[in-house]
Amino acid sequence: MSSETQPTQPVAPRARHRRRLTRRRAVVGGLAALGLTGAALVGSGMLAPAGAASAWPEAKGSKPVAKTIEVSGTYDGKLQRFHGTGALGDGGQGEGQAPMFTLKDGAVLKNVVIGSPAADGVHCLGSCTLQNVWWEDVGEDAASFKGKSASSVYTVYGGGARKASDKVFQFNGAGKLVITKFQLSDFGKLVRSCGNCSTQYKRTIIVSDVDVTVPGKQLVGVNANYGDTASLRDIRVHGDAKRKIQPCVRYEGNNKGKEPRTLGSGPDGTHCRYAASDITHQ
Repeated sequence: MSSETQPTQPVAPRARHRRRLTRRRAVVGGLAALGLTGAALVGSGMLAPAGAASAWPEAKGSKPVAKTIEVSGTYDGKLQRFHGTGALGDGGQGEGQAPMFTLKDGAVLKNVVIGSPAADGVHCLGSCTLQNVWWEDVGEDAASFKGKSASSVYTVYGGGARKASDKVFQFNGAGKLVITKFQLSDFGKLVRSCGNCSTQYKRTIIVSDVDVTVPGKQLVGVNANYGDTASLRDIRVHGDAKRKIQPCVRYEGNNKGKEPRTLGSGPDGTHCRYAASDITHQ
């Protein structure tokens, strides 16, 4: 998912234009395969080259949040820093916390910096898009995906997360989660398919064009017994000379609230889908 070109002389402009179009089509086709529609690409800068993480943005103002913000349609935070206060401001790690944002089915949250305290981040109740959302200090989870339909698609495009003592993304619902052009550092797990939710689903996870910086423990955790799959592509790991970060771990999930059993890790072609070349260490 990258595009770069170079000029020559007289006839070249036409040839150069063809190359550009070809590569652009390849990028758009690749994003479509990941569940990103053409409408989501227009005017959003989503055709940036792969391989270079965006710089963390400087927040443009501060907005305290005392009560969960409910979003239907599109909410543009204009890169303000949203931080919890009052009931959302205790900075705890409790599972039952309220989120900063709740997104209804089909909602889009974009251009938001979530500061500290971050409460329970963002809850998606159905398909949702998180575009250019940045978590400076993850609370319990950065985002939880809770849709109940197998056709639900949760898209995380751009943005990043830091300081997640446990999970960045908690995948409790059904459907497909696509994470592209994201960056994270100082984390426990990037994504965990819920290991012990009372209602379980088959879940699909795609992680592509992501920058990961130590310290960190695990990128993706899936439940093999429920048919979960995780596909990893173009993952760049920074500073992990001893290869301690596990790209994909398989678990035996349950619906009884028990701690799930670990079954194994590494590519297996079924649940953990990637090759050694899909992950580079820098």
